[in-house]
Amino acid sequence: MSKYHINLLISIILLTLNLSPNLFSQHKYPKREMRAVWIATVGNIDWPSKRGLSPVQQRQEFIEILEMHKKNNMNAVVVQIRPSADAFYPSEYEPWSVWLTGTQGKAPDPYYDPLRFMIEETHNRCMEFHAWLNPYRVFTDTSNIQMAENHIASKHPEWFVDYGHTRYFDPALPQTREFVCKVIGDVTKRYDIDAIHFDDYFYPYKIKGKEFPDSLSFENHNRGFSADKKDDWRRDNVNLVIKMLHDTIKSIKPYVKFGISPFGIWRNKKSDPRGSETNGSQNYDDLYADILLWLEKDWIDYVTPQIYWHIGKEIADYAVLAKWWSKNNYNKQLYIGQAIYRMNQKNKAKAWHGKKEIPRQIELNRSLKNVSGSMYFTTHTFKEDPNNISKYLRKNYYKYPALVPEMPELDSIKPKTPVDFSLFDKKTGYDLVWDMPATSNTLDKARYFVVYRSKNEIDFNKTENIFTITSKPEIFIQKRFFLFRSNAKFYVTAVDRLNNESLPTKSIKIKH
Repeated sequence: MSKYHINLLISIILLTLNLSPNLFSQHKYPKREMRAVWIATVGNIDWPSKRGLSPVQQRQEFIEILEMHKKNNMNAVVVQIRPSADAFYPSEYEPWSVWLTGTQGKAPDPYYDPLRFMIEETHNRCMEFHAWLNPYRVFTDTSNIQMAENHIASKHPEWFVDYGHTRYFDPALPQTREFVCKVIGDVTKRYDIDAIHFDDYFYPYKIKGKEFPDSLSFENHNRGFSADKKDDWRRDNVNLVIKMLHDTIKSIKPYVKFGISPFGIWRNKKSDPRGSETNGSQNYDDLYADILLWLEKDWIDYVTPQIYWHIGKEIADYAVLAKWWSKNNYNKQLYIGQAIYRMNQKNKAKAWHGKKEIPRQIELNRSLKNVSGSMYFTTHTFKEDPNNISKYLRKNYYKYPALVPEMPELDSIKPKTPVDFSLFDKKTGYDLVWDMPATSNTLDKARYFVVYRSKNEIDFNKTENIFTITSKPEIFIQKRFFLFRSNAKFYVTAVDRLNNESLPTKSIKIKH
C-alpha cells in the first residue's frame, strides 16, 4: 500500500471517529444530560392510578414511580399539578383536583399536601421537580361538568369560552392573564420547585370548520389590532402572558427555571423560510404560540419541543426537526420531548415496533451540539415496559447516572467543596462521611452529593467513575463490595440546586 493510500486511510478513520460520538465513552455516556419523564395526572393517565385512592395509596404509588425512574437513571420528573384549573395542593385560588380525590374541591382525607410530599421525595432521590401546569384548560368535557363552588369558572363565568367539548380561559382577557400569574406566583413562592413547566396547550388545536369564539373579546380588547390582524392579536395575547409569567417567577425566585414544551413544529418552510422541512400543524399559525420569540426575548429558560414522530416520517421527520431545533434554540437549554408512549404493536408505523426507535433518537440527540437531553411522555409506558425497553436503555444508553445540565445564565458559581471527608471502618463495611461549609446563600447550598470511585487516576468528566449520587452527607459501603475488587479511591463533590458542581475533596483510599 502506498504512503498516499495509508495517509488517506488514516484520515478516513479519524474522520469516522470524529463523526461517531458513541465510540467514545464520554459521548456514549454523557455526564451532563437531562433525562426527564412526564407524570400526567389529567384523566389519571399516570398518577394516581384512579380517583379517590387513600392518601397512603397515593403516596405509595408515587414513591414506586420515583423508584422506577431512579432505577432507570432518570434525573428529573415533570409532574402535572394543575390539570384542569384545579390543584394537587392546597390553594386559595383553585379547588382540589377531581383527579386526586374524585370530587373537585374535596381535600385528601386524612389530610396531606401532595405537592410538598412529591417535591420532598423527588429531591430525596437527587432528582429535579418541574411543576407542570396548563395555562388555559378548565374542563375537558363540558357535557359532564361537576364544578366546585369555589372554582373560578363558577365565580367568573364571563372569563371562559367553550370550544368543542372543552372549556378554556379566554386568553384575550387581562383578568385571565392576571389570574394565571397569581396561581403560578403562589406555587413558586410556597414550594421548593426547580421549574415551572407549560406544555403545548395555549390556544387549543383547531377544530375543522369551527372558529375560536373570541369575537366579543377582540371587539373589547383588540389593543389597536385591525380585524385582518386577528391572528397577530391572538399571538400577542399569548406573548403577554408568557412575559408576565416570566416576570412573576423571576421576581419571586430568580433561580426557578421556566420551561415550555411546545408542539414539535414551529412553522413549516412553505409558511416561513425560517421554518422546518415539514408539513404538519404549526405552533405559530394554529396554536398562536411564537416559541422563537420567547427564546429570543429570554422569556423562557428551556424549550422541550414535542417531536412525537419517528425518524423518517414523511410529513414530520424526527431527525429533520431535532436538527432544526438544535439550530434555533437561541442558546437556551434544549431537551427533546420523545414519544415513548408510541412503542406498541398497535401503532401503524412499523418504526415503533420493537425497541429500536427511541435508541436511534437518543443517538441522534447526542450527536447534535445544542440538544441537552430528553423528556419522555409518559410514565405509564415505563411501567408497562414494552419490549423491555427500560432494561435495554439502562444497559446501553443510561447505564450510569447523569447530572442535569447547568444553566449558567441563572447561576454559574460552584458550591464550596465538602469538608471533613472521613472514613470509618465498621464490622460489615465502611462509613464515608463529610460536611459542608456553612453558607447563607440559597444558591450555594448543596442539593446533593456525587461520590466518585476510581482505582487509579480519575477523570471526573467520565460518568463511569460515579459511584453513587446521594442527598445525604454520608454513604455506607458493604465490605462484600470489595470481595472481588481491588483497592479504590473515593472522592466527593457537592452539587447545588442549579447543578453547578464543586471541586472534589481529596481522595480517601479503601484498602481491602
